[in-house]
This record gives sequence, structure tokens and C-alpha cells, in this order.
Amino acid sequence: MSLAPRAVLVHRTTEYEELVARHGTHGQAAFFLSSRGRDIEEVAERHRRTRRALTEVTSAIPLTWRRTRVERADLDRFLFAPEDVVVVVGQDGLVANVAKYLAGQPVLGIDTDPGRNPGVLVRHRPADAARLFESTQSASGGCDELTMVEAVADDTQRLVALNEIYLGAAGHRTARYRLGLEDDGGVVEAQASSGVIVGTGTGATGWIRSVWQERGGRLRLPSPTEERLLWFVREAWPSPATGTSLVAGELAAATRLRLTVESERLVAFGDGMETDAVELTWGQTVRVGVCRERLRLAG
Repeated sequence: MSLAPRAVLVHRTTEYEELVARHGTHGQAAFFLSSRGRDIEEVAERHRRTRRALTEVTSAIPLTWRRTRVERADLDRFLFAPEDVVVVVGQDGLVANVAKYLAGQPVLGIDTDPGRNPGVLVRHRPADAARLFESTQSASGGCDELTMVEAVADDTQRLVALNEIYLGAAGHRTARYRLGLEDDGGVVEAQASSGVIVGTGTGATGWIRSVWQERGGRLRLPSPTEERLLWFVREAWPSPATGTSLVAGELAAATRLRLTVESERLVAFGDGMETDAVELTWGQTVRVGVCRERLRLAG
């Protein structure tokens, strides 16, 4: 007998909760903010909206379903099951945070702060939850299959991201490496730069877009469902030993960008999560390209 679906509500600690935890009481937190010209009521109201949204979504879960909650900080210790329906209640970035831990489970994005969030990934309101839960169990329930990016190191370490993957030095030091495309006849270039960013169409609304605009927008941005990535080298430095001819390009579904480390330590992390980085040492090689898994996001 198959298990009933499990609704997994993913949320994050609110700014208000973080302030009270740091300062001990509401009053102390209010005093701290007022000394910096801010009113705690603004933060508290966002907290209340988030709690109301969580309550409304929880009440919409079908009675026969199982249910649980997971906070963002605990995602790397949470085991998602195949029958899960993942409900992200919060900001767009929270969907990206959870995407790397999934394997085809449907994701419902619930916006707790319309107008403040772009709503690219949290597309729905709490009142939509009941309809969305029902649609996940229907063959006609529509989900967008969003392309993700992956980096695989030669020691089998693997990193997956929804928006982009950054490869470079931790902090602001110069990264040294050799870069090339696997289908480019073996051509590689030694480089010294601020790192390499490889992004998806979903990421084209964020960090990758800012670099794209800075470069004049000559490459066509991919759509979120398109199996195509863009990559950019940040601030490549020309010298007698390093070049700047390979600084931007596209990666089709079967193409891989290949980077060989020539620094003592480089890192790769996805979607801004530096605490969950893959560490790379001298001589290691990492290949970056389109991920075979996709994020199934309710449209």
C-alpha cells in the first residue's frame, strides 16, 4: 500500500525572530532598532504576515495527508521522500535553497510578502494552497520544469543549484585556474580572476543578470526552462602568464565548462550558500553544465 502524500512546509526564521533571539526581548530589540532610526513594527508586521501564511497553508493540507515543517538552516539534515509535496512559504530565494535537495518532488511557492518579493519562484498566495495541493495529485496538474546547473569535481563531489554556481577563491583573493570548453578542441587558458559564474534562466533574474548587463547584454539570456546556461569570468586579469580571451559564453545541454585549479584552495557554491561549499585544491578539475535533474515548480 502506497503512503499518503506528505506536505513539507519549508520556511525560514524571520528577521523579527532573529532580532529577539539576539537581544533577548521585544523591548530590547525595539530599542536597538530605534537607536538606528528604524521602527520594529515594520519588522514585526512582516513576521505576523509570515506566521499567518504558515497557519493558512497548514490548515489547507488535506486531512488524509501527513505533514511536517523544516527550517532553512536544517535543510541539509532533512530527508525528503519521493511522495513529498514541498511547500515553500517565504521568499523566492528559499525555493532556490531547497531545490538542490530534491529529486523531482513538486514544489509550491507561497509568497508571504507580495510586493516586497519579486514573486518569480513564490508565485502563489496562501489562499491558493488548497487548490495547489489538489493539483499535485492530478495528472493534469501543471508544473514548470526549471533547469538547474551542476558542478562535478574529479573526486566525485557534486554541487547543484537553481540560479547559479560560483567558482573562485573564498573571500576577495585572486583565483588562479585553467579554463576551457570540453567541445572546443582542447583549448584552455590560464586565468587570474575574481571567479567564474555559471547561471541558469532562473538565475537570469538575479546575479547572472547583473554581470550580463555589465557586459553589454550581447548574449541572449536563457528562459528558466531552457537547457542552456550562461557563464562569465569576473574581472579577468591579463598578464604574461594569464589571458582574458575566454571570459563569457553559453553552455548547451551537453556542453561542459572545465576548470582546473591552480591555487591552494578554491571553492564552489550555489545560490549564495557559501556555508555549503565544495572545496577544491591544487590540480583538481571541476566540470560545470546543465543538471540532469530539474525543479518541478507549480505554475
